[in-house]
Amino acid sequence: MQVTSKYNTEVVKWFVVMACIYFVIGTGVGVYIASELAWPILNFDNPYISFGRLRPVHTNTVIYGFGGSVLMATAYYVVQRTCNVKLWSDKMAWFTFWGWNLYVIGAFITLPLGLTQGKEYAELEWPLDIVLTATWLAYSFNFMMTLHHRKVSHIYVANWFFLAMMIMFTYLHVVNSLAIPVALFKSYSIFAGVQDAMIQWWWGHNAIGFYLTAGFLGIMYYFVPKQANRPVYSYRLSVIHFWALIFGYVWLGAHHLQYTALPDWTGSLGAAISLAMIIPSWGGAINGMFTLSGAWDKLRTDYILRFLIVSLAFYAMSTFEGPVMASKTVNALSHYTDWTIGHVHSGALGWVAMVSIGALYHMVERLWDTRMYSIQLVNAHFWLATIGTAIYITAMWVAGIMQGLMWRAYDSYGNLAYTFVESVEQMHPYYAIRVVGGFIFFLGACVMLFNVLMTIVHAVKVTNLENEQHFSNKSENYAHIKAGEK
Repeated sequence: MQVTSKYNTEVVKWFVVMACIYFVIGTGVGVYIASELAWPILNFDNPYISFGRLRPVHTNTVIYGFGGSVLMATAYYVVQRTCNVKLWSDKMAWFTFWGWNLYVIGAFITLPLGLTQGKEYAELEWPLDIVLTATWLAYSFNFMMTLHHRKVSHIYVANWFFLAMMIMFTYLHVVNSLAIPVALFKSYSIFAGVQDAMIQWWWGHNAIGFYLTAGFLGIMYYFVPKQANRPVYSYRLSVIHFWALIFGYVWLGAHHLQYTALPDWTGSLGAAISLAMIIPSWGGAINGMFTLSGAWDKLRTDYILRFLIVSLAFYAMSTFEGPVMASKTVNALSHYTDWTIGHVHSGALGWVAMVSIGALYHMVERLWDTRMYSIQLVNAHFWLATIGTAIYITAMWVAGIMQGLMWRAYDSYGNLAYTFVESVEQMHPYYAIRVVGGFIFFLGACVMLFNVLMTIVHAVKVTNLENEQHFSNKSENYAHIKAGEK
């Protein structure tokens, strides 16, 4: 019979399941909108499923639905085990679960209807912004109070990364979403013009820096050592990585606005610090990889560990590529092109999704006290995810660089050598290849959902059978005792 856990596990289990469901939905919508760009007829002249309305459905589902569920599951899972104490409030944890899902479902309803603020990664209107804020504050407060009541003196480094994410995300979201409501689902930002753009990308890049990087580095620092059964290579390096990342990341947003109305010095500052951020980022990636020192043979048989280690390779690659693209010389070519899409997805699919998948598989086995239903399906998922990501980002890199070169090509008379329509026409094969890569990745998400659900069903059946046998044995013993008394 399963032993009752000394930790709050039910809410973590539900976040794990919802993460897998949102993973399939989010990647599925992503494949569809990518198909719309390759074959516009798939819009069917229907505004509700047009690219412009479904694209934020895709981003909100994968960022908040999938990514948020992973962050909440892992933070609640890790803080209990590293602090040797239960969650401070089980009720607040469940409030977080239902509030978060309400927000994501709100995105499914309002965005296809065209109800949006039009801000990248912050599209939802003010009532749902309030839902997000209340839910996030409950999540953060519960985490902090659990830390406060810890039974160990030390705060493990993963919890520092989670904590930084929680504090900064609250600050960033509230400031960027300040707006004046004029109707139930209509508001106007209190910022205007270039100030609005600056605030938006101060939020936009730091949402990536703290939500999609710091939070998932917290995942990496716990689950890589646990899955590898090795200590962190250098705890001192992890602390340096943390403080360098936290102090550096907040300055980078302006590099999204090179060659715009933003003052030139702000773009230069963002680019300079972006280049400097390669050092701590690579320090963290190396620290994670070196944790496997003396245990690289585990990768032959441990398919879950493969996800975690490959994610670090993508983390190193995308945190090198991003600063290079931030420099003004490269940005002059890459800005507004699909190279940016390739960069974003090398981080999103290669880093965030891969490390999340590894953490989810790890937690499923321990939360349900079982092994994965099919380790072969885990292996199949690894290759589907890796191949799909490689095809996707390579197509976008080639397409983006080609776009940039075509847009700035001149003939001998000083006229543009290509029209914009000609550049769009040249993109079609690469857009089709992106659909193929995205579909392969989506198949991996479907395999994962099936494998996780079958694992849970099998574990529940085994537990119920053990309970039945336990109570049957107790009844037999009781009958023997009563017979003896007679």
